[in-house]
Amino acid sequence: MRNLESAGRRSFLKAAGVIGGVAFAGAALSQRIAWAAALTKEQRDRMTPDEILQMMKSGNERFRNGQVSTQDYLAQQKASAKGQYPAAVLLSCIDSRAPAEMVMDLGIGDVFNARVAGNIANEDILGSMEFSCQLAGAKVILVMGHTACGAIKGAIARAQLGNLTGLLAKIRPAVDATVYQGERSANNYPFVDAVARKNVELTMADIHKRSSVIAALETKGAVKIAGAMYNLETAVVEFLGSAPKS
Repeated sequence: MRNLESAGRRSFLKAAGVIGGVAFAGAALSQRIAWAAALTKEQRDRMTPDEILQMMKSGNERFRNGQVSTQDYLAQQKASAKGQYPAAVLLSCIDSRAPAEMVMDLGIGDVFNARVAGNIANEDILGSMEFSCQLAGAKVILVMGHTACGAIKGAIARAQLGNLTGLLAKIRPAVDATVYQGERSANNYPFVDAVARKNVELTMADIHKRSSVIAALETKGAVKIAGAMYNLETAVVEFLGSAPKS
C-alpha cells in the first residue's frame, strides 16, 4: 500500500516550477511531485501567485482531457482538520455545471471558494477575501465566470424576482459596458458570453477599488487578482489575466 508521500495527489504542486521557479512548459506540466495529502504552509508559502495560477491551468488541462484524478479527499480532510493553508480564493457562479474546484482538479484545503449567482463581489464576499488573503495567506484571487450564464441572461433581460432583482442590478454595468455588434439580447448567446467576460473584468477592478486591504497586498505583489471564463461545452478554463485598475 502506498503511503501519503508516494501516493501524491493532483493538486497545485505538480510542476518543476515549484522547485526552481523555472518556466512551465512541455513535459514539465505532466510531472508529479509527491506531497502530503493536504497543502502545508511551507508548500503554499514557497509558491508565487503566477505558479499558483499555473497549477490551476494544469489542473484544468487534466480535467478536460479526462485524466483520472488521484485526489484522496479523505486523506486531505484528515490532514487539514487541524489547520488550513489555501493558496487562493475563488469567486465563481453558483451554476451547478461550473464547480470551480472540480474543473481545475483541486482538493480539500487548496482554495477558499465563494459562490454567488453572476460571480459578483458584494461587501460580505470582499470581507471574506480580506480574511482569506490578509489573515490566512492566500496569494491569488480568481474571479471565474462561465458561458451561458443564467444570471447574465437575467441581467440582460432585466428580470425581476424578489431579492434576485437587486443582485441582477449589480450585473447591469457589465451589460452596458459590453461593446458588441449584433443582437444585444438574452437569446443571443455570443452576446451573453461577451457580457459574462466583461462582468469578470469589472468584478476584478471592483475588488481592487473597494478593498483597500486587497489593493495594498496587490501593490506589494503579495496577492494577484486574475480572471477566468469556463466554457460549459469544452470544459476549458480560459484565464484572462489582470484587469485595469480603476
